[in-house]
Amino acid sequence: MKNRYIASFEAAQIAEKQIPEFKAGDTLRLGVEIKEGNKTRVQGFEGVVIARHGEGTGATFTIRKIGANNVGVERIFPLYSESLKEIAVLRRGRVRRAKLHYLRGLTGKKAKIKELRK
Repeated sequence: MKNRYIASFEAAQIAEKQIPEFKAGDTLRLGVEIKEGNKTRVQGFEGVVIARHGEGTGATFTIRKIGANNVGVERIFPLYSESLKEIAVLRRGRVRRAKLHYLRGLTGKKAKIKELRK
């Protein structure tokens, strides 16, 4: 059972940020704010969502992309983080699982996710 003050604080945080609806298998483009010294800039991070965890303000999601030299890069982002400036859904994936950790062992065409057609 949550304290009502904590619940009202979390509700206020959730209400002020617009988050698009996405799930595992979708391809996202994120704008992540990076601080270097006294400067800040927005860096893009694009990849496939392999998992979502939690609920409320503690919710997180994991994104995987293939970086330089075919090295897989995974990052876990808090959904309501101040460092996330934008979230854009590029593709909807057709998957039958909520967690796509099996993609870690696949490379090339085997790691492709089919696009959801409406």
